[in-house]
Amino acid sequence: MTMLPLSDAPREALAGVTAVLTDIDDTLTLHGRLPAEAFAALWALKQAGIKVVPITGRPAGWCDLIARQWPVDGVVGENGAFYFRYDDDARKMIRVYAQPAETRRANSEKLWEIAGRVLKAFPGTAIASDQAYREIDVAVDFCEDVPPLPLATAQKIAQAFHAEGAAAKVSSIHVNAWFGSHDKLTMSTRFLSEALDIRVETMRDKVAYCGDSPNDAPMYAYFPMGIGVANIVPYAEIMPHLPAYVTTREGGHGFAEFAAMVIRARSR
Repeated sequence: MTMLPLSDAPREALAGVTAVLTDIDDTLTLHGRLPAEAFAALWALKQAGIKVVPITGRPAGWCDLIARQWPVDGVVGENGAFYFRYDDDARKMIRVYAQPAETRRANSEKLWEIAGRVLKAFPGTAIASDQAYREIDVAVDFCEDVPPLPLATAQKIAQAFHAEGAAAKVSSIHVNAWFGSHDKLTMSTRFLSEALDIRVETMRDKVAYCGDSPNDAPMYAYFPMGIGVANIVPYAEIMPHLPAYVTTREGGHGFAEFAAMVIRARSR
């Protein structure tokens, strides 16, 4: 599959988008920062009546803030371990987890034992600095706050977790590992159905997904309107599924490019 320039996307398809799911790191952000243009794009989509849901590997603590303070309709965090949605009218945070609390505790103990072995096996890695705010997964940093290691090393780290029976995904900065069958796709579709009454079985073409790295591949396989920001290109050769379209700009600027095209298409 070849990614087409976003400019080739049919206007009718863009105009039909009713919900935008988006990764955060290196999709909404760029070099670790959230550009003003990207945050403005989130507001523009919300004001246009389009549902917006970040789908991220970032921790529960961050997701609580995002659900409360960003112009979004909810957030899926820790690679599908939960979704959070803030009910403005009730002034209440709604938290839905893929696993019951007892299962989460038991899995966490096993996961930390494996993580300790992985860190010893791969010098230069570290537990991610946001780990204190996580509830379910363990994130191994290979690029964010440590000197960058090759992508091949990150893939070997993921394989080490797989060999121990854990799930693991490589993002642009971390290798996230967990026990359970949940992932970004399963929790995203659950959130769309339960919280937004969007039945993805019949409305997949109305949902766009924006991302930038290998762990976004299952989302691209499922949603026809898959968008990659420009910095996805270096990963293309190792991804089993690619987005249909790619932006000309990187990170949050690429996301803003996509949002502007959707809003223009709807206004015609």
